[in-house]
Amino acid sequence: MASWRDVRRLALALPGTSEQSRSSGTFAWIVNDKFFAWERPLRPSDIAALGKNAPTGPILGVRTADLEMKDVLLASDPEVFFTTPHFNGYPAVLIRLGKISTKTLKYVILEAWLARAPKRVVAAFQSNEGGSRRRQLP
Repeated sequence: MASWRDVRRLALALPGTSEQSRSSGTFAWIVNDKFFAWERPLRPSDIAALGKNAPTGPILGVRTADLEMKDVLLASDPEVFFTTPHFNGYPAVLIRLGKISTKTLKYVILEAWLARAPKRVVAAFQSNEGGSRRRQLP
């Protein structure tokens, strides 16, 4: 299963990405001055909303391209992907880091980056990689 080391390695391998240490002591990965992945410990309000289903362990937040992609991820594996009321109407999902494969993590980090990176950087990346914007969920 994935670790923070995997998150850091995968995120920083993408063009224009930087890592930011936040005042809370957590990290975020940024492109174009926008977060695309971040450490997201559950807040007391999240725990109250999730009740006995509140996960423990490290939680990663990732941006999605839109609310439709958010729904696709949430439906694809509820043991890995989840949300809280805080993210209602916002294109992002939370990930139980200890339950996601590195292959799937690579996919969601790339999709999050694609959703936030400048168009010219995405175009250059895709021409170098020979890939399209949308990839199949592993």
